[in-house]
Amino acid sequence: MNINKRLAALREFMGEKSLHAFIIPSTDSHLSEYPASHWASREWISGFTGSAGTVVVTREKAGLWTDSRYFLQGAKELEGADIELFKEGLPSTPSIEEWLTTELGKGEYVGIDGTVYAAKEAMNLTHKLNMKGLHLISDYDPFSKIWNDRPEIPTNAIFVLPEKYAGEAAHKKIARICDAVEKNGAESLLVASLDTIAWIFNIRGNDVKCNPVAVSYAYISKEETVLFINPKKLTSEISDYLKAEGVTIAEYDKVFDYVSKLKTPVCLDANKVTFKLYNTIPDGCRIIDMPSPADLMKSIKNDTEVQGIRNAMERDGVALVRFFMWLEKAVPGGNVTEIMIPEKLVEYRSQQKNFVGESFDTISGYGPNGAIVHYHVSNESSLPVKPEGLLLVDSGAQYFDGTTDITRTLAVGPLTDQMKKDYTMVLKGHINLATAIYPQGTRGSQLDILARKALWDEGLNYLHGTGHGIGHFLNVHEGPQNIRMNENPTTLQPGMVTSNEPGLYRAGQYGIRIENLIRTKHEMTTEFGDFYSFETLTLCPIDTTPIVKEMLTEKEIIWLNEYHKFVYDRLSPLLTEDEKQWLKEKTYEI
Repeated sequence: MNINKRLAALREFMGEKSLHAFIIPSTDSHLSEYPASHWASREWISGFTGSAGTVVVTREKAGLWTDSRYFLQGAKELEGADIELFKEGLPSTPSIEEWLTTELGKGEYVGIDGTVYAAKEAMNLTHKLNMKGLHLISDYDPFSKIWNDRPEIPTNAIFVLPEKYAGEAAHKKIARICDAVEKNGAESLLVASLDTIAWIFNIRGNDVKCNPVAVSYAYISKEETVLFINPKKLTSEISDYLKAEGVTIAEYDKVFDYVSKLKTPVCLDANKVTFKLYNTIPDGCRIIDMPSPADLMKSIKNDTEVQGIRNAMERDGVALVRFFMWLEKAVPGGNVTEIMIPEKLVEYRSQQKNFVGESFDTISGYGPNGAIVHYHVSNESSLPVKPEGLLLVDSGAQYFDGTTDITRTLAVGPLTDQMKKDYTMVLKGHINLATAIYPQGTRGSQLDILARKALWDEGLNYLHGTGHGIGHFLNVHEGPQNIRMNENPTTLQPGMVTSNEPGLYRAGQYGIRIENLIRTKHEMTTEFGDFYSFETLTLCPIDTTPIVKEMLTEKEIIWLNEYHKFVYDRLSPLLTEDEKQWLKEKTYEI
């Protein structure tokens, strides 16, 4: 069934249910950024494979709303489908609500599946539609009828992450969470986010590609802590472990019945539970809607987790040295294509201790494909990597003791002056953020300008965020902190691990991004209070070939040289003599 036939099937369903429009988000019943294939309804209905985007279908038209990371990819993947691309964030782009009010008449009905729609978003949508005389219906999942070969909800087995990696026992985390929710006037915490559940109970799974999580819900309280999970996922050893940590096990689908009987105040984040689950809570049960204290705890890595990440970075760095040595030899002979790069990275990383898998699908964009921010290479799109221009490689790995995410942009041959200038401006932004010192209470949005100023001074910009949180052997994207232009009330706190990844993208020509992971740490205490800084965790040389040295300040040159010395000192004891010599050349002072 092609895309237009799928749209026709959805419209037939809409007609049967007297719906005039239907909204399909990217998410699952746990509001995951990357859902299990059972919930990949937006991809199925549109053919768009990006991680962020919403499809809206009326009886005559259809549209995809997505952000700047996917403008180019969205345009390519929608070719041949009767779906219009709406570029979010541009002044000329209407919001979904604005578009619906122009396409529909008063009194008409808009449908959503309340089991995959965030409660807060659904409530806001209801209000906006009602203001325009439209009505929201959240009772239907059309894909249970029209998607004939829809995958089942995964039943893969889970496993325990030992405390030697996690650094804290599950029952201690549960006690901390209970104390935190009590301080906010609640007696329990309701959790639907898969990575948070995995962190709380020190369990991991493989229900979602690249994300070591398991489909489940959790209810945390001093009276009872319940993990709602399909029993097929549990061995007797896992069940015994959970019981020993004070956890009751219940069937996955029983969460709705359980929640419908709550009587005491419950804490939840309405942005992170679905509309259906939220509405299941009895009217007499007080809801404390606030950012989950468990999410904040998860983001602040303990000493064991931080040391694990450092160790993982060393092994990842060794794999990357070997990969880049191979790449450097292979490109001049015309033996490299974009699609080979992810395979080679897995080959070298899989030789390292504690390797589990990729932390996301590798982005390997040569030339114009590098300008597609979240480019996904395929057999059809894969370009040969010629010995000229720029190659962008964004990749990462899951290890039992940490998660990595790194981007390097490489000169694979001669460059234009514009390429060199653009590269150096991106590097300046990366260094300026890496060297920031900032007072306690600083938010990521207050630091974002440091990564952009060199670009802004030339009238240039990138539209994605500068930094996202990173899980510990968990999701490569996590919150609650980030570094981006948009406001986020979460402050950066010691122990948080965030990416530092400014970029610049010239459509049809090339893309540039330089990414390391950075840990917030205490820097100093003065009469003006506590000040923090960043520890760069990633261990991999930054290509110096494209740098215009005259554009760098003395401070920026010192940082780059010291970073390269740090990389060499940490990695060289783990390398062969040939590898050591290669790394020495790549980390020479400029």
